[in-house]
Amino acid sequence: KVEKSKGKRGRGAAGKSNVAVMAESEQLEDIDTGKKSSQCRYFKAKVLDHHKAEGINEAVKESFDEKSIVLSDDSTSYVDISDYVELHISEKSSEGLTKETLRWVHITISNAKKNFVGNYNKIKGKYLQLYLNEFIYKLNRRYFGEKLFDRLVIAGITGYD
Repeated sequence: KVEKSKGKRGRGAAGKSNVAVMAESEQLEDIDTGKKSSQCRYFKAKVLDHHKAEGINEAVKESFDEKSIVLSDDSTSYVDISDYVELHISEKSSEGLTKETLRWVHITISNAKKNFVGNYNKIKGKYLQLYLNEFIYKLNRRYFGEKLFDRLVIAGITGYD
């Protein structure tokens, strides 16, 4: 999901940046009830200079494995994504798309905004990627629990997280 920043918009839109938010999710189905739910574990966020295909393509190349299946809205900036992944499915923006398919992306954007407003008075654009990195780092490690310190030590020694 990318927030666009063009010209004059509604209240609160001034100063917004283009940010690509990506969520890795799996569709799970309860064997007994048949109820489907999506589980999301890992996220990525990248500040973009603009909302054009070149920037989106670069973010996709850096962030996705070629065997990935990508779901997105039908923005014209996403036309080349299928060149970099196994399958790209785009859907016209709707309430259903927001609530179901891209649910975790929108939840992450909302939580990041709340986190930034609650913790920081003002974020300069040149530092936004660093703030996003911190937010995503913590978000991706939310299930580590008691093993968080051990994982941090291993990452420090080996250079891997």
